[in-house]
Amino acid sequence: MRRTVELGFLLALALILSYVESLIPFSFGIPGIKLGLPNLIVLLLLYGGIENHGADAREQAGAQVVKIFTRGEREALLVNVLRIVLSGFLFSNLYAILYGFAGAVFSFMAMYLGRRTKRFSMVGVSVLGGVFHNIGQLLVAMVVVETFAVVYYVPFLLAAGTATGALLGIVGMTLLPYLRRM
Repeated sequence: MRRTVELGFLLALALILSYVESLIPFSFGIPGIKLGLPNLIVLLLLYGGIENHGADAREQAGAQVVKIFTRGEREALLVNVLRIVLSGFLFSNLYAILYGFAGAVFSFMAMYLGRRTKRFSMVGVSVLGGVFHNIGQLLVAMVVVETFAVVYYVPFLLAAGTATGALLGIVGMTLLPYLRRM
């Protein structure tokens, strides 16, 4: 029950960040560039379960341990998919769901693999997420508009994904120690 409540809270937080992002007039004349604020929740969920090993030993010893924000990959993927579907219906349209879903799948796989290899910091994993989110959306755009001409956006989208990914990674690195102490 507690797990459901925590994930519901994090989904609601991701939806709020989606709504806030939709209100920010962040446009450089290139479609698809966003801050990616809801991806902060996914990033924190991916990193939330890393240091959970010591809590299990304390629980077996009879100590009362409260686990807040100690989730992992499955929860990150679930919250991300639900957030895309719900925010698509609430704040945009079916195309936004399609683009968001493609971006989320590519982004999540890159972040998951980047985290699992342990070769990237949280900022690096977040940058991978930002870059691959844009790649996923670009591939869908090629199919939807039936042209490869959208490839000209690649340098701009990669730069934007790198910048926003780095920013969210820094915010995530700053927040995670506080969330683990709760």
